Amino acid sequence: MSHKPLTLRQLNKFLETRLWFNRLIGMRVMRVHKDGVTVACAMRPDLQNAAGGMHGGVFATLADAAVGISLQRHFAGSRPITTVEMKINYFRPVTAGRVFARAKLVRVGATICVGSVHLTNDQGREVGAALVTYMILADRPGNQLAKIIPRD
Repeated sequence: MSHKPLTLRQLNKFLETRLWFNRLIGMRVMRVHKDGVTVACAMRPDLQNAAGGMHGGVFATLADAAVGISLQRHFAGSRPITTVEMKINYFRPVTAGRVFARAKLVRVGATICVGSVHLTNDQGREVGAALVTYMILADRPGNQLAKIIPRD
């Protein structure tokens, strides 16, 4: 890796200004790690399923975004990427507090990248797990991605 990874501040600015859906659910990047990031989202009434727990789609969004943001950090925002596959398991419901998604980049290849995600609640109990695969897209002339990542 010949570039400097993005900072927590840069990642949250990117989330606030470009990742509209993630912002809509209230996602924040909480921490950067050598091998990934941790994102979080607080439970609120409009994110509930019919049983009163956080909707599984929010869990899936957190897992997907945690790996995607980890890759953006790894590539310093210079590579266009897209999700190609995700497997998620739900262990227990979350009815209050926050859900944390800790992504770890397992493999970053020339075309395919894989990340694992552990989903936990405020008490640190595991509430789910995911495996997410991303594809690195061809860099096209005029790619605007590098221009939209805020620099310090």
